[in-house]
Amino acid sequence: MLGPGDPPPVTTLNPDAGGPLLLLCDHASRAVPRSLADLGLPEEQLCRHIAYDIGAAEVTRRLAKRFGATAVLSGFSRLVIDPNRALEDPTAIPVVSDDVVIPGNRALDAEAQAQRVEALFKPYHAAVAAAVAAIRARGQVPVLVSVHSFTPAMRGVARPWHIGVLWDNDPRLPVPLIDALKADGRWCVGDNQPYSGRGTLGGTVETHATPAGYPNVLLEVRQDLIATPEGADLWAQVIGDALDPLLSLPSLTVVHHYPRA
Repeated sequence: MLGPGDPPPVTTLNPDAGGPLLLLCDHASRAVPRSLADLGLPEEQLCRHIAYDIGAAEVTRRLAKRFGATAVLSGFSRLVIDPNRALEDPTAIPVVSDDVVIPGNRALDAEAQAQRVEALFKPYHAAVAAAVAAIRARGQVPVLVSVHSFTPAMRGVARPWHIGVLWDNDPRLPVPLIDALKADGRWCVGDNQPYSGRGTLGGTVETHATPAGYPNVLLEVRQDLIATPEGADLWAQVIGDALDPLLSLPSLTVVHHYPRA
């Protein structure tokens, strides 16, 4: 599926970092393998949020630089296959996204789906697993922070949050992070808004952190705030300033399994 002109399916920054922080960016890229002919979509659709999380990669890269942390970024559009979904989820290869029909995803046979899994999905998750294993090999407990972005409005309804903190059953990182972001005083902070992390299955965090008892959080930053380099700079600083003192919390240094609701 991937040819010499295609980007790699995954990029790992700072693979030899020494700390426990692991940054993830599931929807970092809008790239589509050339063999898939842009999935039959015009360029303007591939520049929209349906194809990738606008600004998320830029924030992730800045956080990786600030903390000297390992970061794993996907190299392909979520429209080709979404690494933050279980493979059995019908939205893993969406036929429609935000009312836009994806021609290249219609009536895919099992072989075509399997090609995407092998070429794109599995390498991304293998890279995440390798990064987790490297942290464990150093005798540390991985702290996973997944960076996403969301649209300012959805179906005509405005979203007031500047940043959302999504979490399920493990409060160790998200609860103090919400408190720190609110204490800044400048931001509308969503607690499991604009999406909820409660009871979700098959996502990257749920695959690599929750079952193992590792502290984790998923961040959603409003995309209009990070669509420029200056915005990405600001929000990497905001997130970094809130996150920095929390990484020394003793509760983050142990494996703990929290019961799911």
